[in-house]
Order: sequence, then structure tokens, then C-alpha cells
Amino acid sequence: MEHRYAEVNGIRLHYVEAGTGPLMLFVHGFPEFWYAWKDQLAEFGRDHRAVALDLRGHNLSDKPEGVDAYRVKPLLEDLRQLIEHLQKDSADKSCILVAHDWGGAIAWTFAAIHPRYVKKLVIINAPHSIPFARALAHDPVQQQASDYMLLFRSDKAERVLSADNYRRLLGMFNNAEGKSALTAEDVPHYLAAWSQPGALTGALNLYRASPLYPPTADDPGAAALKLDPEPLKVRVPTLVIWGEADTALGTVLLEGLDELVPDLRIVRIADGSHWVIHERPKAVSRAIRDFLD
Repeated sequence: MEHRYAEVNGIRLHYVEAGTGPLMLFVHGFPEFWYAWKDQLAEFGRDHRAVALDLRGHNLSDKPEGVDAYRVKPLLEDLRQLIEHLQKDSADKSCILVAHDWGGAIAWTFAAIHPRYVKKLVIINAPHSIPFARALAHDPVQQQASDYMLLFRSDKAERVLSADNYRRLLGMFNNAEGKSALTAEDVPHYLAAWSQPGALTGALNLYRASPLYPPTADDPGAAALKLDPEPLKVRVPTLVIWGEADTALGTVLLEGLDELVPDLRIVRIADGSHWVIHERPKAVSRAIRDFLD
């Protein structure tokens, strides 16, 4: 695996790549970084140019200051320019885009707005903004499951999450039985990434910049949004892989998705949690292989 940097959108993004062939771009979520995709890089690097980036604000990528730097427009432009950079020698700029969690939230919108850059889309446990906004506004179960977002948006988030050598962040990877999706070998890599100066604030700014969060007594949150579904429809072939044991994002978020994504395939992994890419890497890769074939 080769570590590289790209100057895009006024910042420097770090990425790791393996293999040659058609471009597959992997986009991580919170609180992760490129390393989340190590198993998929090894698998798909056999016959693709598999690339996993650190999003802005994360690990070895630049960390611009201020919440506005983490709103959707700069995030989308980072991806667009990175794909242009990676495909600079190709007439076809499209790639296979694979994304999880926050990366998936970005990828849903990117595929809707920039379909020429996306040959096929793979989303893993990440809600499309339309059903997510609906559930945050009206579904009590999803509101309760998303209550952690209010902590992540608060001023005390960095202090709480970094306390006791990032104990709370490490605990996020535990499933309902208390077993971590991370191995003992993984943990030092995550601690090093979170300890990069400004990295925790950069990651949390994704939550602070987003209008999608549960309502409170003082703030309507997502209930105040009036999203037009038409420009957010995804018209590229799409695979959604969903670990059904996800305690943060319920399967209610799959309801009505076919109305927004005409060419849709859903693969459910019953015993997979939100961290299904770590828990069941072979099942995830097999589902992606079947979709690409």
C-alpha cells in the first residue's frame, strides 16, 4: 500500500492506494480514517486501483479551522477534485465509489449531484438525507438512537471523547454484547490518528456543520428542514449493504429508498453492526464483488 498526498480544493488530502486497474475510491466515516478500509484495499487492490482517503480534518489530511469548512459543499468539492487528480490521465473520470457512515452521507449527495464521476455506488450503513431527515423529525426510536449527535455537536465533545485515552471513542466500536469491532492490533492506529493535532475537532465539525440532528426542546433540528427529493435522487447503479444490528442507524432508514434510487440493490447482514466492514469484511467484499459483476 502506497501513502500519497493530493493538493485539492486548497488543502492537502492524504490517501493510501493499492493495485492497478479501474478506480475504486473508499470514503470512511466517524471516528475513522483510511485504515478502516485496509481489508477492502487488500481485496480489491488485486484487480482495481483501490484508494482510501483521509477526509479533511482527519488523520494526516489538512484540518482547516472553523465549522463552515466542514459543510457539504467543500466536502463534495474535495471528492470531485480528488477524483480528477486520480483520473488525470484517463478520459473517463468515473469511479466506483464505496462509502460508510459519514463518508456515505457525503457519497449519497455526491452521486446525486455529480453522477458523471460515479460509475457505481456502494453505501454501507449510511442513510440518505431524505429518509434520515424524516426519521429524525418523526421517528422516536431513531431520535433516541441519534441522541449522541447532540453531544458530538457540543463544546464539551472533545474533552469527553478524549478523556482516559479516548475511552469513549473506543467504546463506540462495541456491539450490543460489548465486543469491539477493532482488534488489539487496530487500536494503536486509531489512537495515533485521533491524537493528530486538530483531528478530533475536525471530525466533530462534521456533526456541527450538518443540519441533520434530532430535535430538542430548544432546537427543531432536522424537523426544520424542507428537503426537495428531486435533486437528491441517485441515478447510478447503487448497492446498499446494511448491518441490521446497527444500534445507531435503524433499518427504518431503508424505507422508501427505492423511490430515491431507481437502480437499487440492498444486501442485509443480520448479525452485522454499524461496524460491519470490520466484523464481516469477507461478506462485505463478496457483496461488492457480486454487485460489480
